[in-house]
Amino acid sequence: MLILKAKIRSSHGRKTEDLRKSGCLPAVLYGPGLKKNLDLEVDYKEFVNVFQETGRTSFLQLEVEGHLPKKPSTFLVLVNNIQKNPLTLALSHIDFYQPAATKEIKVKVPLVFEGEAGAIKNFGGTLVKNIQEIQVQALPQNLPHEIKVNLETLDELEKSILIKDLIIPNGVKILKNPEEIVAQVMPPEEIEEELARPVEEKIDQVGTVEKEKKEKEESISSVNTPEKHKKES
Repeated sequence: MLILKAKIRSSHGRKTEDLRKSGCLPAVLYGPGLKKNLDLEVDYKEFVNVFQETGRTSFLQLEVEGHLPKKPSTFLVLVNNIQKNPLTLALSHIDFYQPAATKEIKVKVPLVFEGEAGAIKNFGGTLVKNIQEIQVQALPQNLPHEIKVNLETLDELEKSILIKDLIIPNGVKILKNPEEIVAQVMPPEEIEEELARPVEEKIDQVGTVEKEKKEKEESISSVNTPEKHKKES
């Protein structure tokens, strides 16, 4: 398991900008097992290196200096949220989350597409990837880092891979329609027809979809939101 070192942060408000200029990132640690949030700072480059390996679904070991008098405190955490500067896109703040080991959590897991679709090589089809990540539910220790999609099964035109076709680790539940298409190979003529459609027709279709989406969002606005573990500091 990868280790990331952190320190208790004393800089707040406008002073956090000086922290960023020094090569560090302001961060916060929270979770159901903590009495209060811990304001932290981590090295920018070290975090980036660790996050490239863990993503949002693999645990990292966070060693926090300054929490206890004589030795660092260790927490098993997930990266729960990343904020970026809207202009430079540089990282600006990190949320670490320590989940309860006995309670299932929901996270989005990236899909990794492997292999070559025979329908592309043999029939000139075009691969269309409809989904890049899926939301799953599992105990923290069972969360997969990624879910692989074998494209070699696509050996015919218009053949598709559905959510239910994915190989999922034990203890993991996919929170998505099992009949939804993950990827498929489209015939060349259908792709050409799509590209040849008038621009006005495409704009009208997008407008209709957006209108339907807005109406749907308004109709479900009364649904309860997920419970938030983050405490106000």
